[in-house]
Amino acid sequence: MGTRLWILMLVVNQVAPYRRPAEASPCQVVHEDVDCSSLNLRRVPAQLPASIHLLDLSRNLLQNLTDQELPAFSGVRSLNLHANKIQFIQPGFFQDMSLLEVLDLSENSLDLYAALKTHVGLLASVRHLDLSGNGLFTDMSDYFLSDAPLLTNLSLDGNSITKISRDTFNGSQALTNIDLHNNVIIEIEEGAFESLTGLSELDLSVNSISCITDFNLVQLKTLNLSKNSLTSFQTIDSDLEFELMYLDLRENKILYFPVLPQRNKLIYLDLSRNLLRSVNCSGPLEELENLKASGYLFTDHDKPLCLCTNQRHQDLPKLLYLDLSYNQLKTIPTSFFSSMVSLESLNISNNCLESFSVNAEIPLNSLKTLDISYNNLQNLSFGENTLAALEVLHLQGNALSMLDAGIFSRLPSIRSLHLQQNLFSICPPLQGPTNDCIRLSSIPTLSYLYLSENSLMSIPPGAFQGSSLLILDLSQNPGMYLELSSLSGLETSLTHLSLRGNQLQTLAVDFTLFRKLKSLDLSVNRLTGVSLWSGESSVESLNLQKNSLVTLPSDTVIALQKTLRTLYVGSNPLSCCGNPYLLTLLQQGRLSVPDIAAATCWYTRDSESVEISVSAVQPEHCEPVDRKVLWISVIVVLALGLSLVSVVALKLCHSKTHGFKRGIKA
Repeated sequence: MGTRLWILMLVVNQVAPYRRPAEASPCQVVHEDVDCSSLNLRRVPAQLPASIHLLDLSRNLLQNLTDQELPAFSGVRSLNLHANKIQFIQPGFFQDMSLLEVLDLSENSLDLYAALKTHVGLLASVRHLDLSGNGLFTDMSDYFLSDAPLLTNLSLDGNSITKISRDTFNGSQALTNIDLHNNVIIEIEEGAFESLTGLSELDLSVNSISCITDFNLVQLKTLNLSKNSLTSFQTIDSDLEFELMYLDLRENKILYFPVLPQRNKLIYLDLSRNLLRSVNCSGPLEELENLKASGYLFTDHDKPLCLCTNQRHQDLPKLLYLDLSYNQLKTIPTSFFSSMVSLESLNISNNCLESFSVNAEIPLNSLKTLDISYNNLQNLSFGENTLAALEVLHLQGNALSMLDAGIFSRLPSIRSLHLQQNLFSICPPLQGPTNDCIRLSSIPTLSYLYLSENSLMSIPPGAFQGSSLLILDLSQNPGMYLELSSLSGLETSLTHLSLRGNQLQTLAVDFTLFRKLKSLDLSVNRLTGVSLWSGESSVESLNLQKNSLVTLPSDTVIALQKTLRTLYVGSNPLSCCGNPYLLTLLQQGRLSVPDIAAATCWYTRDSESVEISVSAVQPEHCEPVDRKVLWISVIVVLALGLSLVSVVALKLCHSKTHGFKRGIKA
């Protein structure tokens, strides 16, 4: 028995060197998920498990999909072939993958395959198909979609499709989501999408569509037509209730407000960055004639295009978000908002509005955010019991100077006021009715107030009394005078204060009283000293950049050092020797000093002023001149003494040498 075993082992040892060891698969296998991505594969490794649910072959060098290159995995449910070089697919290749639901063929060269005019075959269970970035031209997608009965999500973005024909989706009637973003679509044949009764999302953004005259996709919920060349959008005249909820028409050339479904569920409408001149669906006859003459409303065949056929009232009872910014609107009648009882966000910024008003008849009491910044407003009025829910109001960039003083007091929910880049002055808290200033006191809900670039000359005492501000921005008001009690009433609430760029030379405020203040910006002023704390500070971020600071008092540094985390102190003529506490704080490394490269100081050397980085200051830079002279004198005396001793020693040695020699002669 022992002899047989020995012989068997000998045979195995002799044969083993001639057997080829099985090569390990380069892919990562986790249960039934296989990741072969980014391995520069030209063919699929043969050592993959038989049972695979998810196979990722993305970012490789596969060129052909054939039985030899990619063996059929009957159990695979998700196949990712993104970013290969696939240019040929064996017809019927996917038909044996009966469980395949997700197929990603994006970023390949399928236009070369489509040029063969061969259908890819049955995609029996595929629900998600990505054909984006394949250079496909018009009708080329048909070869992939002709037999995909369960397909619901299709991506064709980033191709070169110019036309959608009525037959394009005949073989994929279950589609619910189609992405045609970033093609060059000019024409959509009538009926192209109508047979897709389950279609709910359609993305046609970044194309060259010039007009939608008969929108009739009743079942569609989301439509993105942004970044096209649309001059008009019109829905068919119908009593049917449209399911459309999201309509994105931004960055087109739309001249007048779109004709929307009479019965609709719209909650989101974006018309920003168009050429809107009116919130009606067309303008005066003279203007229309001018537009026709300019080519806006005509095709190449001189047929009228995209004219508003009626002036029916637009009802938008469920609309929550409306963006009309970056257009050419000069006026918006109050009646325009009459049906928008649910509106929460309205953006009309960057237009040409000269007036805006909200009255009790159409109070917009659901509105939470109103942006009318960067217009030419001369008049602004909010009636009593209007805008009850308004929290954020943007008025910046209007150069407004005259307003009803109590206009903001009539906003019971206001939290954030953006008033920068106007010409307002602020009323004292007890001043009576006036139109030459605005009252900002006694607004208990107000938390965020921005008043930069208003040419403010002063802040009256108690100007914000009764308003629990968290953030107050008074920056960029050159020459503004801040009184001792200008900020009174904010001691228990204020967390961020900006006084940047006001040319302040002094500041008589004791910030020790502001127990919640976390951020203080005093940069770009003319402050020569900062003594703003009589006790402990709560400030975590302090900006002192670009002032005229020579010294920072030791009591200020001591008050700050417990809580301070970030300090900007660059571009000041600091004294190296007059700021021992500050330099110690900066050199400890505990603080974040983002502008440390610009933080320098000056010291005197040989009667000359020398600038040096605060990080490089050493104790010897600040030694008194008389002490330096004393040390030099000591060194000189020691050197002379050593020289004298050396000379005497040499003479003694010389004398002894001569005496010894004389003794020998004797």
